[in-house]
Amino acid sequence: MSSVKSSWNSSIKNGEYQRKVSQFRNWITPDGSAGISGQKGFKAEAERYHLYVSLACPWAHRTLVFRQLKGLQDLITVSVVHPDMHEKGWSFKHDEESAKLYGTTGDDLYSGNYIGEKYLAQDSNYSGVNSVPILWDKKNKVIVNNESSEIIRMFNSAFNDITGNTLDFYPEALREKIDEVNELVYHNINNGVYKTGFATTQEAYDKNVTQLFSALDHVEEKLSKQRYLTGNYITEADWRLWVTLVRFDSVYHTHFKCNLKLIEQYHNIYHFMLELYQMPNIAKTVNEAHIKRHYYASHLALNPYGIVPISHKQDWTVPHQRDATFS
Repeated sequence: MSSVKSSWNSSIKNGEYQRKVSQFRNWITPDGSAGISGQKGFKAEAERYHLYVSLACPWAHRTLVFRQLKGLQDLITVSVVHPDMHEKGWSFKHDEESAKLYGTTGDDLYSGNYIGEKYLAQDSNYSGVNSVPILWDKKNKVIVNNESSEIIRMFNSAFNDITGNTLDFYPEALREKIDEVNELVYHNINNGVYKTGFATTQEAYDKNVTQLFSALDHVEEKLSKQRYLTGNYITEADWRLWVTLVRFDSVYHTHFKCNLKLIEQYHNIYHFMLELYQMPNIAKTVNEAHIKRHYYASHLALNPYGIVPISHKQDWTVPHQRDATFS
């Protein structure tokens, strides 16, 4: 039986961090028909689907945000892993203390021990990454999808007929702009912090940290002229950036050596981050203790003693200035 890869260093090539491609790419649709690229279709139904997430992982965080935005809390259940991730990957270790501090739940469905068990149950020869999120079908007991960018697209529209929530974060008229922004943000910011932090040569680090802050400078300039990344309408592009921003000053700045500037030093990005955090039900998707514990206590090659620093404390109650800027 193959083991599931859980450590980041298995994805380093010539000093550069290489993110693995998600392998489960099925699609939920309103009627169960095939997905947008011919993927196997699963029908949108209440209480049929389950998310496995870490509250530390920005990719999993995207799905929790869209679960709130689209009113799917009662339709899609959630299990939260423990923040520590070591040799066997994400675990369902769970007790009263971890529940209180880190929001862990254990495996609500099957009392499993590790996320890797979900992958090996689908394919005994699976050799991919032990990743979250996982979108799970409780009816057929299979993985639907483990690619966060596709999960949020499903959440955006597949359940509209059930919830009556027609908010659209990937509107047809803005898709070209959204895709363009996503391309920049994913490669240089979302994944850029990892390429910077996991670099194992000076050359790789210098290149990626420079690209990261060049992209942040570009976003800062863009947000000085418009409220959101594609104009005056909030889209998935904004939320895909935001999950990285909320981790930046407390984790990425120090732990990943992304330390040219703090997000607080970018006036427009900072207040954009606050505005999105202060939107209804979004704050409940953020668990700062879980985030810090995971990064500092799990990446022992970067932080050998697993010490979680008493670091930057973000005041999320600061009134954002976006209303005044774009009123």
